[in-house]
Amino acid sequence: MDSPIPTFQTFAATRHRPSKINNLITLMTIHEKQGRSGRPHPYLHGNFAPIHSVQPLTACSFTGTIPQELAGGEYVRNGGNPVTNEDLGRDAHWFDGDGMLSGVAFRRKKDGSIQPAFVNQYILTDAYLSTVSTPSLRLPILPSIATLVNPASSLLAIILRILRTIFLVILSNLAGSRQAIKKISVANTGILYHDGRALATCESGPPMRVSLPGLETVGWFDGSKAEGEPIREDISTGAFGGHGLLSFMKEWTTAHPRIDPITNDLILFHSTFIAPFVHYSIIPSTQNSSFQQPRLVNAAVPGIKSAKMMHDFGVSLTHTVIMDLPLSLDPWNLAKNEPVVSYDPSGRSRFGIFPRWQPEAIRWFETNPCCIFHTANTWDEVTMNPFTNTPKSTAVNMLACRLTSASLVFSAGDVAVPIPKPTSSILYPAEEEQCRLYYYRFSLSSTENTISHQFALSSIPFEFPSLRDDVSMTAARYIYGCSVSDSSFGAALGRAVKIDSLVKIDATALIQNSNQAAPTPIIGCVDNRSVSEILASKDPSDPIKIFKLPPGIYAQESRFVARANGKSEDDGWLLSYVFDESQLDEDGNAGPGSKSELWIIEATEMKEVVCRVMLPQRVPYGLHGNWFSEGQILNQRPVDSLRHLPISKGKDLGEPEEEDGFWVDICMSVRSWVLDIVG
Repeated sequence: MDSPIPTFQTFAATRHRPSKINNLITLMTIHEKQGRSGRPHPYLHGNFAPIHSVQPLTACSFTGTIPQELAGGEYVRNGGNPVTNEDLGRDAHWFDGDGMLSGVAFRRKKDGSIQPAFVNQYILTDAYLSTVSTPSLRLPILPSIATLVNPASSLLAIILRILRTIFLVILSNLAGSRQAIKKISVANTGILYHDGRALATCESGPPMRVSLPGLETVGWFDGSKAEGEPIREDISTGAFGGHGLLSFMKEWTTAHPRIDPITNDLILFHSTFIAPFVHYSIIPSTQNSSFQQPRLVNAAVPGIKSAKMMHDFGVSLTHTVIMDLPLSLDPWNLAKNEPVVSYDPSGRSRFGIFPRWQPEAIRWFETNPCCIFHTANTWDEVTMNPFTNTPKSTAVNMLACRLTSASLVFSAGDVAVPIPKPTSSILYPAEEEQCRLYYYRFSLSSTENTISHQFALSSIPFEFPSLRDDVSMTAARYIYGCSVSDSSFGAALGRAVKIDSLVKIDATALIQNSNQAAPTPIIGCVDNRSVSEILASKDPSDPIKIFKLPPGIYAQESRFVARANGKSEDDGWLLSYVFDESQLDEDGNAGPGSKSELWIIEATEMKEVVCRVMLPQRVPYGLHGNWFSEGQILNQRPVDSLRHLPISKGKDLGEPEEEDGFWVDICMSVRSWVLDIVG
């Protein structure tokens, strides 16, 4: 059932005159792009293509048995879903797009049975609401990441895209506009739960609170409260960003905050374009009286020399790991005639480690260049001081999905991966293109900053890692992730990566195996088998187990739900959205009747699908999801108001409901003129 959003119909009906600047940019883009050859953009095609229909909670049929542990809970996945999708030949990137949440709630029925219900909703960010108030827009308000990373993008094209965004933001804040853009985030990457709030995340702004299970948008969370919540007298002071002209940058929050499973602290960082480039915050839970901690907001992290594309980090129970990798995200690159996003294969990977509450005590560890977008787990090694009988951390361990190049950033935008310029300053031999689950051990026991262990646990491609939440930040045994059976992630990304294998890795066993036969540092692997070799294994104690999907069916990131009173850490189920591509037509398009399913997979043996939930529509291949328990849903903080779609239909940006005088007339004229230019 389509959402009653007037703009989905009026986009086509109100096609305004072509924009002069858009025409100029389109001509430059056609001239500059490499490798398209007239084919559809892989991340706007098939089951990557966005959908524009939204559903309220709608009962679903299913086959198999729904585990009782899912009763009352909800699985939710986030992902980019551009609402402005008229120009399919535009620059586009998998990480672009308005945030859309897709969830399956497992509702309890009076007879004791469980009824799954599907729901999907756009996250009503400022940018989304402004877009649906502006049916004349053919392109998204924000420039595509593909434009910023493409070495073929001219300086003029990038500047025009950025100026267009600035114009549209300014326009939205003029008198008479129905939706001001105060924050530019599209909240399209992750979702988590902290202190009675479900929060959708993205690097370009603060978290956005949503309501479970209906996925309605509440408002921006500033570190103290969310818009739409009742005013409280006991509210803490000190919000993300602080004060000053550039304080808005310090509101930009990692898409992967961490929740301490013991204290429920929310730990996060803010990456900016100005020195000191990274700030750091800890927001304690107000609902955990056993661990009353002070707040730490916008503390500077010293030692980073330039702006970086910093997506994730590591957090143990006592330490934090900030990753300063040779992948820049810096507008000042334009002054050097370089892309805004640039990878330096001659650079160093630097890992900054500090006690959780003391970023000023950071220690830096350096090694080979790489890219890491997701860490899987981080934990301490602790010994007892024999004199004081107090614990002391002697090392920090981290598991991460390590890439040997930045190909992911380019390929996910259908951009040819640039060939590094020859230079004598490259310190390291080239490594094969790969993305593997990698083990680091940072020694803290001496004054020298030494990485004592650094190697892959397995040679198979591995990304989108997750683990059982209640064992995170400790030496958890099992890490779950996604793989491709017939190639590397680097090769797969060139054609739009599709996940055909869900993987469980016994990290404890493989690390122990490395003590018997240490792999070659940096380039070595503990387990060198391929996906097919692992699938052929008959060993019930194999440290790697793979659930291979049937041919033509592809999965998304999985999440683990534990069995009550389970016998082992992996006793439970994996939840993942899947899509059968036999539904695509001969041109690879997903028709309106295409549908996805939610599969519930037994996680101990990784062989059996215990339940298949049939959804009323498809769920495009997206990014990160989470499991919300019944207790979390029932214990959400109260809400006074929700964000909503524009009430009036067919109005364009800046067309007020009533005439408000001379100033509004001037503003409307300015808007009309600028919209005619920038589109």
